[in-house]
Amino acid sequence: MNSTVLATVAVTGFTVAFFHAAIPTHWLPFVLVSRARGWSQGKALLVVIFAGLGHVALTTLLGVGIAWFGFQVDARVGAAFPWVTGGVLVLIGCYYFWRQWRGGGICHHHPPGGQHHASAHCGHEDEHSHWDDELKQSPIVSRATGDWAAVSGLFVMLTLSPCEGFLPVYLSGVQFGWPGFFVLSGILAAGTLLAMAVFTWLTLIGLERFKVKNFERYEAGLLGALFCALAVVIVLLES
Repeated sequence: MNSTVLATVAVTGFTVAFFHAAIPTHWLPFVLVSRARGWSQGKALLVVIFAGLGHVALTTLLGVGIAWFGFQVDARVGAAFPWVTGGVLVLIGCYYFWRQWRGGGICHHHPPGGQHHASAHCGHEDEHSHWDDELKQSPIVSRATGDWAAVSGLFVMLTLSPCEGFLPVYLSGVQFGWPGFFVLSGILAAGTLLAMAVFTWLTLIGLERFKVKNFERYEAGLLGALFCALAVVIVLLES
């Protein structure tokens, strides 16, 4: 087991998980719903962690399939597996570069009942996820419905939008077997929940509108660069 490769995969995984969860679609809905319903900071953070666990659980479940497939390929190709992994990571990186070039830097999550379309009123030209407008249309902010409806709506919204960017990290850790898989799953949970809780809390205490729009805009391109760099490391150190 190459400790340098393991450390590189772990750092890459944490970076992907943390910065993906730092995007406002992962924490701003909780802030807005919390304020609309008058929740305490503690309650808002508990809801964030609860929904984040669903997000992590579905991503991990998909990771099981990725890992199992990788184990089968590794058993067949043997010493060539680092080249196979590197090639797949480069292809995935190129896909993210293409998505960035096409203007699809990030996939947004929509709250139940809150699909929003662009209009002259909101000042956006393309269909997008615009939380202030979307949540006005969603029952999860209305006090006419119970808190459980709001919590379950936020949970479903986030759970059904797994962290697709972390799945290639699972593939890159195949050489470390199931122990490596569980380590990466722990890293996914730590990075995701930490980012969601930190950004929710900082916004709730008054630090409004973090300057994360540039990262949000270029998320796909940054992921592409990370995966291509990881592919180079794996091929150079494991071949």
